[in-house]
Amino acid sequence: MRRQKAGIVPRRPADPHALPALPGSHPGGNVSTTPTPPPQCPAHMAATAGGLYRLHGAEAQADPLALYEKLRAEHGPVAPVLVSGDLPAWLVLGHRENLDVARTSSRFARDPRGWRDMREGRVPADTPLGPMVSWVPVCNFTDGPVHERLRSAVVESLERFDKRGIRRYVTRFANHLVDQIAAEGYADLVPAFSDQLPMLVMTQLIGAPDEHGPLLVNAARDMLQGTETALQSDRYVTTTLENLVVERKAEPARDLASWLIEHPADLTDTEVLMHLRVVLIAAYETTANLIANTLRTVLTDPRFRASLSGGHMTLPDALEQVLWDDPPINTIIGRWATGDTVLGGQQVKAGDMILLGLAAGNADPQIRPDPAASVHGNRSHLAFSSGPHECPGQDIGRAIADTGIEVLLDRLPDLQLAVDASELQWRGTLMSRHLLSLPVQFAPRSAAPPAPAPQLPVEQPAGHPVHPVIPPQPTAPPAPPASGGGRRRRGVSWWRRLLGRR
Repeated sequence: MRRQKAGIVPRRPADPHALPALPGSHPGGNVSTTPTPPPQCPAHMAATAGGLYRLHGAEAQADPLALYEKLRAEHGPVAPVLVSGDLPAWLVLGHRENLDVARTSSRFARDPRGWRDMREGRVPADTPLGPMVSWVPVCNFTDGPVHERLRSAVVESLERFDKRGIRRYVTRFANHLVDQIAAEGYADLVPAFSDQLPMLVMTQLIGAPDEHGPLLVNAARDMLQGTETALQSDRYVTTTLENLVVERKAEPARDLASWLIEHPADLTDTEVLMHLRVVLIAAYETTANLIANTLRTVLTDPRFRASLSGGHMTLPDALEQVLWDDPPINTIIGRWATGDTVLGGQQVKAGDMILLGLAAGNADPQIRPDPAASVHGNRSHLAFSSGPHECPGQDIGRAIADTGIEVLLDRLPDLQLAVDASELQWRGTLMSRHLLSLPVQFAPRSAAPPAPAPQLPVEQPAGHPVHPVIPPQPTAPPAPPASGGGRRRRGVSWWRRLLGRR
């Protein structure tokens, strides 16, 4: 029997217009109950071309970039694919085409209620895609004047945080996390650092109590992975934020929740809730992945070691390279075609789902003929999308990532990967690829002495008073001094060159 390609559902020769059988749909074999797609939908085109490429299959999870290049070779800058539930969609692979979709809301709307498969009842109520395709009154599901009103509340509220103040805030939390591992000489930086730092910061910025941080980390990660418990995790996040809105309406504070409530855009309680959720989840997922990906790259990629040791690349430069090569989000769900149109040579029909392929667009050979070449100084990557829905919190994400990594590398200048790079593993989802573990080793050292709590200034937009933000003071008992654990300053390490220091 001929072997089938991983991640592709083969076509039934007897009926080229029917969807192929789906593995696991019947205990006795591959029996599908999915309705036949219309002739012009992407699923039909993929079936008649020889196979349906699944973005939720093993191949996509194991090596998404390889799958993107396979799709690019077969279909060009826009390819027909299947998402969870084997629902059809178009994946945008070209850099120019991604910008076209992201910037043209008149052709490609953000409102999921235009999804034809949803309107016609082909999307199950318990789909793992639920949090990404269920309309709620939030700026990233709207366009036009409504979008402008909602987004202005988010952007102007985020701008009330002074960026230098946020960096001092991040520094304190990052030092606390390093203190917890410094005496051991060994750590896994994913659970101990990259997964923790963004949520510690964002939980405080939105105004949630400290004790919700670890639970929100687990729930957010589960929800974004689209697991069987994704909807339950989504409800937990929503309930936590509902309680926060009630508390802040009764007792305002100096945080994002209070500022959204009092903003002149006059958001409803539901709109405040949903935007807190968007900011919390988006900032957490993207920043956690960015920190982990950057640390992995500077620990394993010889190009970085050569550049950094020569003093030609700083940490912000390294972050930008990672945003090109290994962006924190691979794919964004989604856009929906408002009418019949042509995109990348494909005939897209009204109501089709469009997926922004950020990682694929960054690797487009039309703009990067040599993927190994440095992109120093070039910020035209798609990591934060583009157009009216470009990530409004990207500056805060960068501040958390580069400040947190700077603290880590400065405190542990002899940091080294504790396993061979080939042993590192990832967990892939439709939207992202998350590094599971990053084991490192270093000389044990004592915890840093506690620093006084900084008072963080807040920028003053017109009509708003200045509010200082005083972070909590996490405490940890000092670890006993370890042999040879002082902070040595012999010469200039390549870490300090990375940090832009001499």
